[in-house]
Amino acid sequence: MLKLLFVNTWLHDKNLYALQKYNLEIDTINHTNLNVVDLSKYDAIYSPTTPIDTSKYPNSKFIFGPHFSVFPVKQQIDMIKQSKNVIYIQPSKWVVELWKNFDLCDSLRLKELPFGVDTDKFNEKKHINKKDLVFIYHKDRDPNELEFVCSYLNMLKISYKVFSYKNRYSEQEYLNYLQNSKYGIWIGRHESQGFALEEALSCNVPLLVWNVVLMNQEIGGNYDDIYGTSIPYWSDKCGMSFTDFTEFGNCYYEFIKNLNYYEPRKYIVDNLSIEKCSDRFIEIINLLNEN
Repeated sequence: MLKLLFVNTWLHDKNLYALQKYNLEIDTINHTNLNVVDLSKYDAIYSPTTPIDTSKYPNSKFIFGPHFSVFPVKQQIDMIKQSKNVIYIQPSKWVVELWKNFDLCDSLRLKELPFGVDTDKFNEKKHINKKDLVFIYHKDRDPNELEFVCSYLNMLKISYKVFSYKNRYSEQEYLNYLQNSKYGIWIGRHESQGFALEEALSCNVPLLVWNVVLMNQEIGGNYDDIYGTSIPYWSDKCGMSFTDFTEFGNCYYEFIKNLNYYEPRKYIVDNLSIEKCSDRFIEIINLLNEN
């Protein structure tokens, strides 16, 4: 089993849970003073949030990311890009491509590496034909878009619950609702991975996604016209997506017509389970050790 030194100055709680389940032997420190650690014991050092001057440790292999920043910062990147013993991970391909557009990342090795979804916890409890709930998920998007969808469902006399990222909700409440939902409608901003959406899919809930095409569709984000997506991990098995309100009516009709044919949980298990993402993390370590 490969041995990893984990520099835990901070890691997203979903990523942390997945990492701790991976097929790795992990030692954890909460600081970046590697001079007090016997680095020769480790196949790689993982620091998700804090840069380390890798030039001081030429015999060690480093994995960084994805939590440095939304866009690359020169002072941080200059510390880690000085040798081939470094890989910076991003949770999905579109974010990798975004960072590659910055000249300061020219000599930085960037790799796509999502973190595993807890498919045991977020599981299907009953067949879709026995579910009767509907939900709308709204995250950092124009409130008028939410009102548009709500009005449409009201017109059809369909009852629903709104889960608002801004207003918060408990994970248990969300999980309980997912396990009784026959479908959901998603109105979210760009995501580097998108755990809440993937957890819905893991519960085998088909989704109709009002996708974004630009990062500046996030309310309050103040981004330029930069490509982004709400569904970096997606296939036709998961449901349907659209990008303009004029498409909603037709997409909703087709989505409902095909509701029993979607297999969203299968997509998550095949691509984003703890086991699959553990294997991908180990592949990254092995890639470093080939140099």
